[in-house]
Amino acid sequence: MPNASAMQEVHVNGSGPATNGVSNGNGYSSSTTNGTNGHHLNGNEAATPMKCTCKNGGSMGNSDSNNNKGHEKCTFHHDLELDHKPSTREDLLPFMSKSYRMLLSSLGEDPERQGLLKTPERAAKAMLFFTKGYDQSLEEALNGAVFDEDHDEMVVVKDIEMFSMCEHHLVPFYGKVSIGYLPCKKILGLSKLARIVEIFSRRLQVQERLTKQIAVAVTQAVQPAGVAVIIEGVHMCMVMRGVQKINSKTVTSTMLGVFRDDPKTREEFLTLCNNK
Repeated sequence: MPNASAMQEVHVNGSGPATNGVSNGNGYSSSTTNGTNGHHLNGNEAATPMKCTCKNGGSMGNSDSNNNKGHEKCTFHHDLELDHKPSTREDLLPFMSKSYRMLLSSLGEDPERQGLLKTPERAAKAMLFFTKGYDQSLEEALNGAVFDEDHDEMVVVKDIEMFSMCEHHLVPFYGKVSIGYLPCKKILGLSKLARIVEIFSRRLQVQERLTKQIAVAVTQAVQPAGVAVIIEGVHMCMVMRGVQKINSKTVTSTMLGVFRDDPKTREEFLTLCNNK
């Protein structure tokens, strides 16, 4: 599975070169290929001017940036002038489906039998959903839901359901997340804490890193006096393979600011998390 940066930049259509369609600000596009029909641009090679593909076409220099009439379906104009996002990782589906098909064959299965005909595509779509956090950012998740409020007492949201994928074995781990923070004149919409969990859990992860990423994201969002995060997770890589311990749970924590420095603040958070 490509890493996060690769997923955001490489788009594969299963046949020829594919670009991310993102301008570098000077009217040229950086492009990467699928490694079969083209080559990668590097810093010493000339980039290709971006072209308008609609009937009112032309290069960037000939386009009227203040007039979108006739360019409603033009990728060039929408990308540069309407701040339209380039296509997402869904462009990877054909390549991923082919990979799953090869995997089925490697297992000795017949990808052509009825029950498996659409399995490669289904599995590819499922994997994109399991890792949809790569397509999401903290700014998008917050959506401006940071509010000025004269509140300086602890805020705790606990037992947030979490599903993720172990990056070592590509099998799930799941559990619950509890988050606490001590505001400094700013509070965060409560649902946004759950959305932050979703962003970072829907990636290939290890629980230790996930715990810290959530805490750092809350810190970036509202600059509180401190943040505490606890995750209790069940890892299928320990349940359905390896040691096969079905009752084992993994608990990780990250304490930042006053939660790390002040034992009483940390104790209050842990008490609130343990109260049923």
